[in-house]
Amino acid sequence: MAKVGTKPHDYHLVEPSPWPVVGALGAFSLALGAVFYFISRKAGDPQLWYMAPGALIVVVTMIGWWRDVIREAEHEGHHTAVVQLHLRYGMILFIISEVMFFVAWFWAYFDVALFPADAAQVARSELTGGHWPPVATGDGRFEHVFDPWDLPFVNTLILLASGTTVTWAHHSLIENDRNGLIWGLILTVVLGILFTICQVFEYGHAGFQFAGHIYGSTFYMATGFHGFHVIVGTIFLSVILFRAISGHFTPTHHFGFEAAAWYWHFVDVVWLFLFVSIYVWGSGMAIPF
Repeated sequence: MAKVGTKPHDYHLVEPSPWPVVGALGAFSLALGAVFYFISRKAGDPQLWYMAPGALIVVVTMIGWWRDVIREAEHEGHHTAVVQLHLRYGMILFIISEVMFFVAWFWAYFDVALFPADAAQVARSELTGGHWPPVATGDGRFEHVFDPWDLPFVNTLILLASGTTVTWAHHSLIENDRNGLIWGLILTVVLGILFTICQVFEYGHAGFQFAGHIYGSTFYMATGFHGFHVIVGTIFLSVILFRAISGHFTPTHHFGFEAAAWYWHFVDVVWLFLFVSIYVWGSGMAIPF
């Protein structure tokens, strides 16, 4: 017979929490604010602050919810081996959903890249000139694409290096090497920030815009959402770094670190596909169909 006050199972029955409702309210407010922002932008008077309340609620929700999860794991001992296993299943499903998210952008890109003439016909305009990448027109709408072996290649090396450093941090944690864990995370965060800086610099020197043609739209949607995921992953790893400095994680109890590392490796792999398909293959396929 189990003792009074002990839990007779390995599962975590969570306490009632306000965060699901607050998070839903924040997401709805953010979406509604985005709609009003685009309406105001179309009217010629963009009001970015429309999205501020929803964004603030979403950020507060993330901070509060994750704080509660960290407390449950580190201080209350609710994350047993069974709970951690199920959390891993949840993270795997989340990454699969992210894969499908990027499949949509790759699909859009390859659809117009393989059949540019069809894309131009459907849009009833010379969006591609029957070429991919699009050939520059007299009004300068289509200009030069990026040299894949310039800054994009540097960014590829940066992300590959960051994948190595986060793996070093993981192995250091397993070996109970706290110093190696912290330095591996520091280097990964620095490399993530450096990648974002290079991406912003690249966008600032692009020879084409987001709007006005299908090449810019597909390019910026795919690479831009990847850049957003890099920023999210960098924040994720920064939180893990502060937790590691605070003494969190053990060789047998570190799902939070694992989740961040898996997410970062996912970002790495997506970039490799982006680099090969959009930068390398896309930059040299200027042949009429």
